[in-house]
Amino acid sequence: MEKIEITIDNKVLQAEKGRTILQIASDNGIEIPTLCHNEKISRTTSCFVCVVKNVKTGNFLPSCSAVPADGDIIESTSDEVREMRRTALNLLLSEHTGDCEAPCTIACPAHARVEEYVRAGREGNFLKALEIIKERIPLPNSIGRICPRFCEKDCRRNIHDKPVAINEFKRLAADLHYEDYREDLPELTGKKVAVIGAGPAGLSTAYFLRKMGIESVIFEKLPEPGGMLRYEIPEFRLPKNILEKEIKHFYKMGIKIECNKELGKDIFIEKLKRQYDALVVTIGCWKASSMRVDGEGLAENGIGYLKKVAMNNYKYKDPGKTIVVGGGSTAMDCCRVPLRLGSRDVSCFYRRTEKEMPAERNEIEEAMEEGINFNFLTAPVKLRKKKEKLILTCQKMKLGEPDASGRRRPVPIPNSEFEVEADTVISAIGQKTNAPQGLKTNKWGDVDVAEETNCMEDNVFSAGDCVTGAATVVEAVAGARKTALAINDYLNSQPHTVPNVMNVSRGHWSHLSKDDLVYLKDLDKSSRIKPHFINIHERQTTFKEVFPTFTQEEVVEEGKRCIECSCAAKEDCKLKEHSENYEADPEAIKGEKVMSGYDNRHPKIVHEHEKCIKCGICVKICREVVNESLLSQKQRGYKTIVDTAFGRVLPESCSDCGKCIEECPVGALQWKEKTV
Repeated sequence: MEKIEITIDNKVLQAEKGRTILQIASDNGIEIPTLCHNEKISRTTSCFVCVVKNVKTGNFLPSCSAVPADGDIIESTSDEVREMRRTALNLLLSEHTGDCEAPCTIACPAHARVEEYVRAGREGNFLKALEIIKERIPLPNSIGRICPRFCEKDCRRNIHDKPVAINEFKRLAADLHYEDYREDLPELTGKKVAVIGAGPAGLSTAYFLRKMGIESVIFEKLPEPGGMLRYEIPEFRLPKNILEKEIKHFYKMGIKIECNKELGKDIFIEKLKRQYDALVVTIGCWKASSMRVDGEGLAENGIGYLKKVAMNNYKYKDPGKTIVVGGGSTAMDCCRVPLRLGSRDVSCFYRRTEKEMPAERNEIEEAMEEGINFNFLTAPVKLRKKKEKLILTCQKMKLGEPDASGRRRPVPIPNSEFEVEADTVISAIGQKTNAPQGLKTNKWGDVDVAEETNCMEDNVFSAGDCVTGAATVVEAVAGARKTALAINDYLNSQPHTVPNVMNVSRGHWSHLSKDDLVYLKDLDKSSRIKPHFINIHERQTTFKEVFPTFTQEEVVEEGKRCIECSCAAKEDCKLKEHSENYEADPEAIKGEKVMSGYDNRHPKIVHEHEKCIKCGICVKICREVVNESLLSQKQRGYKTIVDTAFGRVLPESCSDCGKCIEECPVGALQWKEKTV
């Protein structure tokens, strides 16, 4: 066979004449990306992702079909070539429609694999579900009870009725298997990290570090670990025996926790920096925001009040007639705790309307069911004491233009002041970071860190509410993992890089119609499961958990409501892989997309036309490998689609093959049944 000599990326290579540039590169260990090339079929040359440059001519060529001449000089890795490939990928993405990842997973701050653990639960494998959950969520018992359910707010099921009750899968999986679950832990590396604060962020940072082989010691100011989980979230939402069970697991992993160690008194940052390989500050947000009214010192602050009640094991004095100022989750807890302590007159004053309240909808509804009185468009002006009573002067408000939060700004109504008498007034309008002296803070008073690493300086990192401002437990967990990954890279003296993860999305459910979705199977018509609340008298007079965990049978049935809207090919989609490697952007080239629908009439296969990149692999695999002609390209130009003749259903016999599914580079053809 005649030989030629060509140069690829400054490497002089000998090759057989007639072989393509892609084949020659592959023979010599040079990787060139491609979507449409497949060794099992004849050339298609449709995607141009494999483009290279002929330096002599200046032409860009598809390497999968271009046959070089003797002496050709080829570039396959230059910036110019990368930009051409990025453009080719952007063009393909501009027509590509679908959800790479399920929107529930994207919405979860911790990016737990929601669809996968719901599927495991539906199959009755709750141990597998817990294993998937704990990849990203070290506190599933707690988060399964108190999470604000970001995942459910973005659930595609909202288009039809109610979202899947995703949180219940975490809660049940943890209740069933948490105590007997064991992580595979690597040997310790010898590196040691100090963590200040044993709240959700501190515990989670230590957890993720231990899974990387890094030892941690957590120092906690309060008598027991748990942070806000123990001292702010009330017993009726998160029973402390559940929290104890969860925290014991951290000890079993070898994580040390030393309580009653106060920063600036018992422990010092400069000393810890020298004693440990790295230091993480996770001190939370424990400083109450001011009402900014005269006499506010007469009021209890919300987090301080909840903490006192918790530290007294929920055996605290009856607060009498109580007014709570605020509309967030802490305010709802501050309303519901006095009720359980004996008060039969608890009111919530909020300066906007119910619609604008930042508390979760279920928290507001549960408070209303328990008899809390709500006074909307009401703001405090002054607080004074008269004999043994507190007198709160308030002013009525109306809503004006939206402010920076997107909510309409409350505007005072002139001459609308009124007074109300109370035994206890609780201010629950927010909380801030109480950063100790020596820690650098930003303009909001939170710990100032580098965005990608959560690093403050040298070997000092941070995570949780003290970085983000008061947020949720699951957001603290997400920040902890981010910090742990950065610490691991720091301790291994390697640069910290954030993976480029591309996700094509159909958009938020509220902007979609039922026709915009792809259903792998017939939509389950059952209704969302509802909590089995304990009776209202117990809710008003005890700190019992407001409703028990759903049964395994109930959660399995709930799992059938999941639409399973992520792409079945997301783990091996070549379009996604190359787009991430070349930093392509689904929004780079905008325009109308051809909405050509999908076909799920076959009992085992779904054909999603809108994902198709018209590479023709499935057509040729069927024709040239299987010796059938079940698929072909129809219409011309922009509206070309791959389909069956006359739009017929694929014959059931083709499910015995599935080679088109195996070779499709983008998941346009896929099996209906997904596996975890």
